[in-house]
Amino acid sequence: MLKTTIQGLLSAVKGLTLTIKHLFAARTARRSKDIKDPNYFDQQAGVTTVQFPKEKMPIPEVARYQLDVEIDDCIVCDLCAKACPVDCITIEAIKATEAIGKTSDGSVKRLYAAQFDIDMAKCMYCGLCTVVCPTECITMTNQYDKSTSKLTDLIYGFAEMSEQEIVDRKAEWTKFQADKEAAKTK
Repeated sequence: MLKTTIQGLLSAVKGLTLTIKHLFAARTARRSKDIKDPNYFDQQAGVTTVQFPKEKMPIPEVARYQLDVEIDDCIVCDLCAKACPVDCITIEAIKATEAIGKTSDGSVKRLYAAQFDIDMAKCMYCGLCTVVCPTECITMTNQYDKSTSKLTDLIYGFAEMSEQEIVDRKAEWTKFQADKEAAKTK
């Protein structure tokens, strides 16, 4: 029993010595280094906590964070929503009666985006939506601090159509379809 007590005390002293050693070594802060630096793991002493938001960690080039959509380049193909494994992308398209423009890469736009919402609370940051996008309008940015106390604040809407425009475009398409059917029956 005495041997066990002595081993316990020695173990506690060893742990406390290590803690005190780190406490006094933490008077200086580590400098930020690039992860690609071959000596990245050499500096072991110093404070490792980042004082966020005053300090920020360097972000890798290939990091995946906040999604962004350039809606003017979107052809509303719905491939991003179909590729999303957690269904965080909601798209509603309205067909146009004719081509409504071109994207920056020259693709013809034939659909209006009545709704294009991304729920970042559900997003698992896999990047599959960015890979399948034919016009590369959906990208991952380096923005990572989107803290909020309401989950609904994490639903980002990218569609720019008003409710009245949506109603008008739907009525326009319905009239176009009716005129087309009437032309067939003549």
